[in-house]
Amino acid sequence: MTATPPRWTVEQFTVAADTSTARFRELRMQEPLEQYLHSYEDHRRAVEALLERTDDLAALHLRAPEVLLEPELLTAVRFLASPFISADDLKTVAQTTLSASALRADDWAGARRVVDAVLLGLDRHRFPWVGEDRPPTDAERDTAVVATASLAATQSVQTARRTSSKDDQEQRVADYLVSRGFAQVPPRAMASVTDLPAPGEFCREALFGSRKADLVVRTRDGRAMPIECKVSNSSINSVKRLNNDAAVKAVVWLQEFGHLVALP
Repeated sequence: MTATPPRWTVEQFTVAADTSTARFRELRMQEPLEQYLHSYEDHRRAVEALLERTDDLAALHLRAPEVLLEPELLTAVRFLASPFISADDLKTVAQTTLSASALRADDWAGARRVVDAVLLGLDRHRFPWVGEDRPPTDAERDTAVVATASLAATQSVQTARRTSSKDDQEQRVADYLVSRGFAQVPPRAMASVTDLPAPGEFCREALFGSRKADLVVRTRDGRAMPIECKVSNSSINSVKRLNNDAAVKAVVWLQEFGHLVALP
């Protein structure tokens, strides 16, 4: 006999949302300053090395084949622009990938396009000497290093926080399933019912039909239950993510697996 799925009330959702918000506040304020400081020092050394090896950016085009092949210096190059250019955006704008082979192709044409794209958006407040075609003063150089390293470190910490929050949520769901007697099995692509985990098993990060699920649980009555783990620090963005991502996936899954799918 199939168990009747639970129906949550608005009051229960409100309590859960308040609990989640309180946990976010606690985690957000307890983030160690050491994480930022460590990242800042790494980026500061990279920016200093970039300026030193390119004669304070005057020889950036000339040294592009050298500096773009070093991941730390490539990151520093991306943060010369304001706003900084993400790796994905830079690939599109410069019409190249950032692999060594692509940058070397056609006598380093890809590397030159990367530098052109970055210099087009160069922050003239941080690097005023470049547009004025002169060497920087010591104060200008120091200011540019501190500001650029700070921008890069802040972005690095924010990215790490988003990733760790998602991983933490998925792990908590997996731990709960194990505590309820479910067994975790290796992930696999699931194109049909025969690909599903056995009843009482689950896997993580699996392709469920044509869309990926963060976890796929096989309930003990044989149904499949794909689970999405979403993390957001904004109530408005949370609604958007539920409607535009999780809800869309739910519709696709129902179309592909029909009555065999049990959505949480």
